Amino acid sequence: MAAEGHAPTASEYIVHHLQHWQVDWNLNPVVQKAIVDFNVINLDSVLYALIVGALGCFVLWLAARKATPGVPGRFQAAVEILVEMVDNQAKANIRNAKSRQFIAPLALTVFVWIFLLNAMDMLPVDLLPSLWGKVYEAAGHDPHHAYMRVVPTADLSTTLGLSTSVLLLCLIYSVKIKGLGGWGHELITAPFGAHPVLWPINLLMQVIEYLAKTVSHGMRLFGNMYAGELVFMLIALMGGAMAASFSGVMLPIGHVIAGTVWAIFHILVITLQAFIFMMLTLIYLGQAHEAH
Repeated sequence: MAAEGHAPTASEYIVHHLQHWQVDWNLNPVVQKAIVDFNVINLDSVLYALIVGALGCFVLWLAARKATPGVPGRFQAAVEILVEMVDNQAKANIRNAKSRQFIAPLALTVFVWIFLLNAMDMLPVDLLPSLWGKVYEAAGHDPHHAYMRVVPTADLSTTLGLSTSVLLLCLIYSVKIKGLGGWGHELITAPFGAHPVLWPINLLMQVIEYLAKTVSHGMRLFGNMYAGELVFMLIALMGGAMAASFSGVMLPIGHVIAGTVWAIFHILVITLQAFIFMMLTLIYLGQAHEAH
């Protein structure tokens, strides 16, 4: 993680941990040079999202496979409570029963997937990056360039990708429910009225609303998870400072206390953020079903 001959400083440690394993579309190593660069793929986010998504599907499949009509066990009861909670929220926001046949399972998938993605933040900060560094070094490469981030929801491209997918679904349902003409009429007549002079203003307001909802939807999840990841890194640095100097001998106590308190609090954060993302998905899709 640091240049040869010295241990990493606190800033070097954090910068290294915030760097993604980045490749181009041909899977060649590359460095992102712009804020928006569609030629760069954060491969670690993609891989962990796929692995965690497969794990979530397996857990739900296991629950469905072992479901019994009698008194449920703890695992089945927990999954049934989760499914019922999501179904109730879907009924409250989506009045169209036919649409709910797709949207309710989608909302359940969103909640479980994002919760598991967020939960990757509960792993020790250096566990997977250190293992990847050893593999990278064993393959004959410089371990200093073995970058690995394990929380896909702390990656803005992941969260904006999810929120953009919700936007596309909103547009699809807007056209499906209202018809292309009805949706187009709504774009130019809401919210200020149907007078032709107001059409450009209405259209501008609609575009701003769609963009604002999409960006805030993704940024909210990213901001909370990114901040949580940074706090865990700072707590990890407390242990490193303890080992580096005699003056830091009291830091192990603070390290353990801070780590425990933040981990317990973070369980609430990762659950709440998954719930908020799911609820906003249902609300936005519900709005797509309503006429202004």
